[in-house]
Amino acid sequence: MKKSTYITIAMSIALTFSQVITMPAAQAASKGWRYWGYFQAAPGATEWKAAMTGPTVDIEDGAVEGWSFVFSSDDVPSAAPLVKPSFSKICGKVKKDPDTKRIALVIDFGSKAYAPKGEKVPRTIVRCVTTAKGSQGIDVLGQAIKVRSAASGLICGFNGYPKKECGVEIETPAALLKK
Repeated sequence: MKKSTYITIAMSIALTFSQVITMPAAQAASKGWRYWGYFQAAPGATEWKAAMTGPTVDIEDGAVEGWSFVFSSDDVPSAAPLVKPSFSKICGKVKKDPDTKRIALVIDFGSKAYAPKGEKVPRTIVRCVTTAKGSQGIDVLGQAIKVRSAASGLICGFNGYPKKECGVEIETPAALLKK
């Protein structure tokens, strides 16, 4: 990918988050966005952290990259992948090579509570990706699955899920409302 494409993707993610931040409080409880949340765990970390940058940053050998299809009415993705970020469990059997780096990847397709109508939630993908030393998060992702993005660069779908939409605003699903 060209550097301008990486910048476009990062700007699109920033734009999405800025739109969420400016949402009026009254609307926040009744609506939110359905989109791909991006999470990271540095080498040795055991908890996910929401990535506040796009996947166009350098990542170290031993890191874990996570994606989760989420519903959120906040500026931070609401749900990290359910699989814990354990590099040793995901990549422990892959031998270190001085010419490449190993990145653990977890892609959680989310809950059926906020799945697009008529679509089945795919199984979580857990994979160790061996990649070039200079690879960024977007490169790792592209090596593992088919990525669909909007013209703006916003990531819309993985392996055909969701089929058509891209970061849409929806009513809060009934299953997620506090009773």
